[in-house]
Amino acid sequence: MTTTEVDYVIVGAGSAGCTLAARLSEDKDTTVMVLEAGGPDRNPWIRIPLGWPHILSNRMDDWMYFSEPQSEIGSRAMEFARGKVLGGSSSINAMAYVRGHRGDYDALADAGLAGWGYDDVLPYFRRQESWEGGASDYRGGDGPLTTRFSTYPDPLVDGFTRAGLAAGHPWTDDYNGAQQEGFGAWQFSIRKGRRCSNADAYLKPALRRANLTLKLKALATQILFDGPRAVGIAYLQDGTLHRVHAAREVLLCGGVVNSPQLLNLSGIGDPQDLAAVGIAPRVALPGVGRNLQDHLSAAVFYARKDPGPLHRRMRADRLALELGRAYFAGRGIATNLPVGSMAFLKSDPGLAMPDLQFKTIAAPIHASPHMGRIRPPYQDGFSIRAIVLRPESRGRIRLISDDPAQAPRIDQNFLTADADRALLRQGLRMARDVGRQAPLAPFVGAEVAPKGYSDDVLDALIHATAITVHHPLGTCRMGQESDPETVVDARLNVLGTEGLRVVDASVFPTAIGGNINAPVTMLAERAADLVRGLVHGPASRGPAAPPVRQDR
Repeated sequence: MTTTEVDYVIVGAGSAGCTLAARLSEDKDTTVMVLEAGGPDRNPWIRIPLGWPHILSNRMDDWMYFSEPQSEIGSRAMEFARGKVLGGSSSINAMAYVRGHRGDYDALADAGLAGWGYDDVLPYFRRQESWEGGASDYRGGDGPLTTRFSTYPDPLVDGFTRAGLAAGHPWTDDYNGAQQEGFGAWQFSIRKGRRCSNADAYLKPALRRANLTLKLKALATQILFDGPRAVGIAYLQDGTLHRVHAAREVLLCGGVVNSPQLLNLSGIGDPQDLAAVGIAPRVALPGVGRNLQDHLSAAVFYARKDPGPLHRRMRADRLALELGRAYFAGRGIATNLPVGSMAFLKSDPGLAMPDLQFKTIAAPIHASPHMGRIRPPYQDGFSIRAIVLRPESRGRIRLISDDPAQAPRIDQNFLTADADRALLRQGLRMARDVGRQAPLAPFVGAEVAPKGYSDDVLDALIHATAITVHHPLGTCRMGQESDPETVVDARLNVLGTEGLRVVDASVFPTAIGGNINAPVTMLAERAADLVRGLVHGPASRGPAAPPVRQDR
């Protein structure tokens, strides 16, 4: 067994881990080691934006997790895609750049979580990105992550937007700016026509520093303790057990599944659950693994009157040419996903913020448990997908055994709250209303599904076709120490321990109203300042950026 000494050990080189490692290693007097269970991100499909459906449908560079059969959606075992590769899920996701609504963060501050209000976190959103429109009060101009509008060349895109306006919904020129509500163009983390993952944006440039070490195919098996203090990590690599000692802190960035799993394996969690798999409790935190939330969606499907631009390139030789153009030159139709507008809408005008998200997809993508495979080009189509943004249903992750290589049991409990089903039905009805507007008439050949809009018909559609849109969070929730389900405090410290924090999507106590890569990156940006002592309380109000070390 080998033992290494560093200042900080980070478990997971996903969205949060890449960001945190890059920021902490800016201090030349600090040593940082990152442990990643997956391998390098050399898969060429990762680089090509249009490669995402292929990655998802074939579960490439993935942990291969599945949820338990979900009783409310046809007893289907839902795929639970999580990246097992350098960059984590930022290397296999759909690259959508969405921050959520300001109310998501103000709700955290209102719940007593100092420093997480919108004015506090906005500087960290700005610090993370290089927006194609340049810096503004809301957008960043020189951050590591490159972001831009979709440039997908299809007239259906404009048709979607105009149909949304015709249905009475507002327009937003930037759903990450002053106004989230409304129809607007998708935004992506794409750089020069290729995916810009957090590994590309943060970690790879930082690996030039002598004080940063990356270990790939290194599976963390246990947190090492000296009394209440976390002092390192045991991990397996190439069949050999290693230890890395952390002089300052252990930082878990494994994500919504792996962080609670590692806490449980180390004796932190519900004592009864731990005892059931033969693990002696170290710290009783019943909230570990609970509070699992995710965004569920269903869609209205249409046949298209005339083939769109992607359909015309689906012949094998043409598609190969387009994929090659994107990979080698960063040009062509494969540098985008086939999407139209994205919209954030209110099911009731009296709501304080949108509770539904619409994704308009300008290609015939299967509605299946493994959504992502593009159909053969016999009939082109498109869809409007409705997503419940803040579900009331709560799931759970728990150990099956004390074997670190054994996937835990994941039960998402989708639609067990009646309000979630009612809202998804409403979303489908609103989507159909958009699809019936005059600006989409030139594109609609037929409405394929659903065949009617009664509760029973919509429930049948949801039962058979509803899918996750891969935004899970909440399993190591941040909260007040008086709350029995709290796992970490407002500074992300694991309760009952010292020198141990969780920095990933699992700490968000409630769902963020949108895609989550940008919020997780923000979280890690702010966590880096918490760890370095650059933030001692709530950040200063207003748009000014927080302090940044200059060694990049």
